[in-house]
Amino acid sequence: MNLAGKVVAITGAFGTLGAAIAQAAAGRGAKVALIDRAQAPATLRRSLPGALMLGDIDLTTPDAAAAALERVTAQYGGLDALVNAAGGFRWETLADGSLDTWEFLFNINARTAVAACKAALPHLIARGSGRIVNVGASAATRAAAGMGAYAASKAAVARLTESLAEELKDYGITVNAVLPTLIDTPQNRREMPDADFSRWVPPAAIAEVILFLISDAASAVNGALIPVSGRT
Repeated sequence: MNLAGKVVAITGAFGTLGAAIAQAAAGRGAKVALIDRAQAPATLRRSLPGALMLGDIDLTTPDAAAAALERVTAQYGGLDALVNAAGGFRWETLADGSLDTWEFLFNINARTAVAACKAALPHLIARGSGRIVNVGASAATRAAAGMGAYAASKAAVARLTESLAEELKDYGITVNAVLPTLIDTPQNRREMPDADFSRWVPPAAIAEVILFLISDAASAVNGALIPVSGRT
């Protein structure tokens, strides 16, 4: 997939999955902008010299999201794709948990995606085409015990994807989501040391699906929720 010249903004881009998406897109010729609440790790800066890296961006705040996307378009002259990889996870039963967890996960998973999408819309509409890809979760389709808050927040991402796909289709903009299961990240390996990591989904594999969705080859795919489950 050739993404030469495409401007791709990625939220949550300093995390394991976001960084994999940014590196894969840059490797296909895209101009990448990395947006995150954290600061850019030195190793990531070295691996993507010249990429726009915007740290300390609170994407739950609409003004901050809008300002970040304005900086992207000012740097690169426009926007072709937005990938929302910002998010987080908490396992917590309702009986022993807190309502604060529900609010936290809604903010970090759903509100960030809503704010970033809204901030990107004028730039994508001005382009006359574009792509939005949201990172959802397979848990959004059926939640296990202790995953109610997480699944609900990712279900909101799925409904956002479907609704926005309908809203934007006449602008030539497509909106899709990937629904991973367990992602093979260092954090997940630490938390589940006895698991069979070979069954999990590598971040690079998820990145490849996302690159397809932002490519010209996926122009007919809109409103899709695509499972990316490996062998889990």
